[in-house]
Amino acid sequence: MNRAAAGAVRGMGNRILVFGHMIRFSHSVFALPFALAGVLFAAHVRGSFPGLSTWVWVVVAMVAARSAAMAWNRIADAGFDAANPRTRDRAIPRGALGVRAAWVFTALAAVLFVVATWRLNPVAFALSPLALAIVGLYSLTKRFTWATHFFLGLSLAVAPVGGWVAVTGRLDLAPFALALGVLAWVAGFDIFYALQDLDFDRESGLRSLPGRFGIEAAFRSARACHIVAVAALASLAWLLDLSPWYLAGVALVGVLLLREHRMVSPNDLRRLDKAFFDMNATVGIVYLGASAAGVLF
Repeated sequence: MNRAAAGAVRGMGNRILVFGHMIRFSHSVFALPFALAGVLFAAHVRGSFPGLSTWVWVVVAMVAARSAAMAWNRIADAGFDAANPRTRDRAIPRGALGVRAAWVFTALAAVLFVVATWRLNPVAFALSPLALAIVGLYSLTKRFTWATHFFLGLSLAVAPVGGWVAVTGRLDLAPFALALGVLAWVAGFDIFYALQDLDFDRESGLRSLPGRFGIEAAFRSARACHIVAVAALASLAWLLDLSPWYLAGVALVGVLLLREHRMVSPNDLRRLDKAFFDMNATVGIVYLGASAAGVLF
């Protein structure tokens, strides 16, 4: 490979890294396990597992929808990110990525999502515009409501419902119980995450639960959300007649969330980043394992 070709390859690699960092690709571990859990539960109800292509297109759809939503979020928040000391090093504010390129990426990811749903079944395809609207709405909510965290939860709650529809081609009660668990779980940890920007949000006119009600109320709300999350997830054991192994896994999820709450306090937010990513990424993986155990054993 000559020097020019090597330089082109390096440039392309750097470009991919910039896009990956922009959408926080590693954070896909938050939603993907719940989409796959939706597939597992639907297969359990149907009595047979789908073929490999269904699993692949579910993963493609989930990653594409999340990528489109994250890229749109970075576009919508570019001005705020540039003014916030915590976020001014993100790709668009520091000039590593242009807004036009971000728009192109958003559009391509959205198209890929629609194609993936088309490959799954007609119902998934018909619901794809609604799913994109839901996951895209969150980026605007912080401008007009302190309940923005619950809209973020709603955007991730689409994942398990989508996994269910991908297999069954219909909507039922069970995936919405799982969706409620995901919504409450995400809202709880996003309330924690918003504590990092409490002062900036108040100065900039952005809405959040901590900004509206204060730090103590934020901690109480996050605890309440996670109690609801564990209860909703546990209810699936009876809705779907899952094995006791599932409840054991949900109990472990509860322990992880309790650990997350013990890592931070109103007077000590130093471990907030670790609590946000490490604990919640582990929650997703443990829950997927619990779902598999509940179905297979």
